Amino acid sequence: MAKVLPAPETFDLSIEVVIVGAGAAGLVSALAAYEAGRDVLVLERDSQPSGSTALSAGLIPAAGTRLQCALGITDTPQLFAADIQAKAKGENDPHLVDLLAAGAADTIDWLEGTHGLPFSLVDDFDYPGHSRRRMHGLPTRAGRELIDALRSRCEALSIDIVCEALVDTLYWDANTVSGIAVTRPDGGQERIGCSAVILACNGFGGNRELVRRHLPEIAEALWFGHDGNTGDAVLWGDEIGAETRHLGAYQGHGNVAHPHGILITWAVITQGGFQVNTDGVRFWNEAQGYSEAARAVLAQPDGVAWTIFDSRIAAIARQFADFREAEAQGAIITTDTLHDLEVATHLPSGCLSRELSRILPTGPDRFGRLFDTAALSPPFCAVRVTGALFHTQGGLSVNGCAQVLRKDGNVIPNLYAVGGAACGVSGASDAGYLSGNGLLSAVVLGRIAGEAAGGTGTRASGLDTPKNPLDTPGSLP
Repeated sequence: MAKVLPAPETFDLSIEVVIVGAGAAGLVSALAAYEAGRDVLVLERDSQPSGSTALSAGLIPAAGTRLQCALGITDTPQLFAADIQAKAKGENDPHLVDLLAAGAADTIDWLEGTHGLPFSLVDDFDYPGHSRRRMHGLPTRAGRELIDALRSRCEALSIDIVCEALVDTLYWDANTVSGIAVTRPDGGQERIGCSAVILACNGFGGNRELVRRHLPEIAEALWFGHDGNTGDAVLWGDEIGAETRHLGAYQGHGNVAHPHGILITWAVITQGGFQVNTDGVRFWNEAQGYSEAARAVLAQPDGVAWTIFDSRIAAIARQFADFREAEAQGAIITTDTLHDLEVATHLPSGCLSRELSRILPTGPDRFGRLFDTAALSPPFCAVRVTGALFHTQGGLSVNGCAQVLRKDGNVIPNLYAVGGAACGVSGASDAGYLSGNGLLSAVVLGRIAGEAAGGTGTRASGLDTPKNPLDTPGSLP
């Protein structure tokens, strides 16, 4: 249980920067603080670094990277920011959007060039809402590989990562954090004093009470996130008077193989696939995005649907380790004819042919979707899917240095929030989530917080400013 207590008379040890959580946000924060010359300690409640990152595809959107330029893709932070805002219908703080969009390319180039992460660009299909191909990932297109790469880099630099260390107490005095308390599996506790705390402990998707309170429409969905996302950052924030925003925002996903529990890439949809319910009828515009798909699928009979695609699309999807695993476990059904696919999936005879015939070669269909890819052709594929909650997108309000803001607008000078612990840029609901928003916030805010806690770089220039730099246009780094 997250607690806030006055500082003890003495601490068991002291460190300059304590980072709570060893997901992508925490490990990127650690690399940045280390580069700033600070002593860093990363504390992880699990037996190994993991977090929501390990459950994702590990893709990070960025505009204007070296990799894009090498492929002749013209992209800008301004265009990226416009895409983020368009998806969220303008509900985001525009200065936070600009901050993340402007910092993404430099962060990718830094992770690749300085720290050796072998990023490549997903250049063979488009993600909904992105007007350019800007998704960057490691070779397997798996979040587990991203976490392992970041952890290995931290270990190579002798950055301390202590696992099975549950941070359950924040020591608070007036307007600053003086330290934290860690509980070990054997019940032993250590009190650690510090100069700065970076909260990288993600959101509250694993806290069923908070989910029911803030996200009632998705409360009964499959929880596909990390169980350690118990909302500690929000709970601590409530205790110390921190401001929270958009607690009703979240990322869902309507393409999780069921009952296998394997994420199926949305590329199977964007390349021309579609979804039908158990009556064999399409029920929505799938081009809206995979986050909205969670509620759309859950609203169908038994809360399931069938995603229909073909072997051409399957070949594209195999770049993702999760898709290959789904094939290995028999979740993907492949047949030579639509009739055979209907038999294999127990769908009504003729339903798939009927739905294919209703897809228009030009112009939007009856749901408003425009199919601008090749028509499906044999062999045909199907996977039974359900909707799931992946992670929350609302959280603590932060300024341009990732410092946590109080409800009165003042800054808590040595408390930072990154990734899912901070309010992201996904608007106020599930509909505002643009692909990659979670890791965008994790790595860009993570780097900013690490630099700011270390007192270096232009991103840390507003460290002692009592007002929110996001409130002043032109003040962003």
